[in-house]
Amino acid sequence: MSNIFIINGHHPYPFAKGELNAAIVDRIAAYLTKTGHDVRHSKPSEGYDVEQEIENHIWADTVIMQFPVNWMGVPWSLKKYMDEVYTAGMDGRMCAGDGRSVEAPKANYGMGGTLSGTNYMISTTLNAPQEAFLDTSEPFFDGISLDDLLRPVHLNAKFFAMEPLPTFAAYDVMKNADVESDFERLDQHLNLIFPASVAAH
Repeated sequence: MSNIFIINGHHPYPFAKGELNAAIVDRIAAYLTKTGHDVRHSKPSEGYDVEQEIENHIWADTVIMQFPVNWMGVPWSLKKYMDEVYTAGMDGRMCAGDGRSVEAPKANYGMGGTLSGTNYMISTTLNAPQEAFLDTSEPFFDGISLDDLLRPVHLNAKFFAMEPLPTFAAYDVMKNADVESDFERLDQHLNLIFPASVAAH
């Protein structure tokens, strides 16, 4: 079994109170608990202790970041969490500086992470439809993938030497939500990454 740390990065707004993100977190946690994993939770918008959050990252075999894409990035309370927790963790617990050395001050930037052996998974909700990505005829994203859009989040994790797992996304949730289909895809996604048959042994 493994240790899984789930961060619910939703920030409540009048038009998006967070029910879907909370339901996805609950479903992920229920699946992982049922299959024998130890699970911890954090919700930055409700407050957090920086030292405990660093410890949670060190404890975890996998960090799952659940959040809605908000203005092409993460919600502000999750960004604040990253600013505070990640900066404090640069004392060697999450990374030892930025990876450069006195001997090679121009090389290996971003490669000082100390969380090697830790995986991470992004799970996100979007207003954009899936068809807006990977299609050069769609002028806004102009052919990029969702992971291209989320590259800053991936690079933050890489800065700490965490390794990516496949991203999950629930698309078009504001105008054409299909929650049951999203849940079915989520279950399939989780079973591929954390197979129940493996956890049972």
